[in-house]
Amino acid sequence: MVTSRKAAADGPRERIVGGARRHFFAHGFRGVTMDELARELGMSKKTLYVSFPGKRDLLHAVIDDKAAAIDADLERITSDRDAPFEERLARLLECFRTHAGEIQPSFVRDVRREAPELFERIERLRADVLERHFGKLLERGRRDGLVRKDIPVKLLIEVLLGVMSSVVNPQKVEELGTTPKVAMLSVLAVFLEGALVRKK
Repeated sequence: MVTSRKAAADGPRERIVGGARRHFFAHGFRGVTMDELARELGMSKKTLYVSFPGKRDLLHAVIDDKAAAIDADLERITSDRDAPFEERLARLLECFRTHAGEIQPSFVRDVRREAPELFERIERLRADVLERHFGKLLERGRRDGLVRKDIPVKLLIEVLLGVMSSVVNPQKVEELGTTPKVAMLSVLAVFLEGALVRKK
């Protein structure tokens, strides 16, 4: 069973998704052609097109792959019952910083222009990840007396989701002259400043 899993992980489809993920996120969706990607991966265009009939199909697979990676990383952090709240929170923020650092503004801008339906899906995935993992962590922090008890966790999450949606989008990021990564980390910092109990 382990061998078959390893073989699947090393298959052409997975290689293509991994290569496309690096190139799309670094250079934007429009800045990478299927021909260039085939050359970069050292495979024929036929092999590439057998796995993915078009660039948009490949883009969907890249988003699914990225979402699964983020979810798995956050699940490991928030499910670690032995680590104290502060340590898990620090690891959670570092995880967001790492994943956000992989995505350049050109990719976000291209997806919003070229595939608006996929951009909406990305925003839904982001909201789901924040709600599940921050919700779980804030509940634990509240039990430890480190998260404010005068505001329901559900309301805290709604505030976080609302601000993320308003600030961390291509138009607003461009207006503010910042990057998606900086905007997201700034929103999280301000949110946590209000959500956490101040130490005396």
